[in-house]
Amino acid sequence: MFLVVMAVTIARQQNLFAAVMLTGIFSLLSAALFVILDAVDVAFTEAAVGAGIATILMLATLARTDSRQRDRGKLNLPALIICSACGVLLVVASFDFPRFGDATSPAYTHVAPRYILDSPTEVGIPNMVTSVLASYRGYDTLGEVTVIFTAGITVLALIGVARNRDREE
Repeated sequence: MFLVVMAVTIARQQNLFAAVMLTGIFSLLSAALFVILDAVDVAFTEAAVGAGIATILMLATLARTDSRQRDRGKLNLPALIICSACGVLLVVASFDFPRFGDATSPAYTHVAPRYILDSPTEVGIPNMVTSVLASYRGYDTLGEVTVIFTAGITVLALIGVARNRDREE
């Protein structure tokens, strides 16, 4: 519930510096929630990327722009309708999820026992988390690393273009 309040506060913020700081706090709260849910690897990623790198990049962008949001005038009704419809669809779809911690859910009855019992012999890595991330979810992990690398290269390229433009002026 606190994350929802924080998200609404960020969306309504006119001061962009405050919005960036609140976004960093939101990421840290999300990381804490992931720790509570025993997803420590996701929590580390959220803390490093969401609260760390993203906040630094937004502050660097803010240093080159205005600190106040400009008034855009009227409300974009089609965008509001589309976003609301997507939100309603997501909430409706979430009713089909298994209950949190349900021991009869497919993740606990099919996937988890296989990882626990077979990963030492199939993969040969004694640490089960490492074997899941490096082998069973290897392509997923490679995709995540590729996205983060591409985003970093893009940001560096944009910063380089902006510096070159400043030198020419």
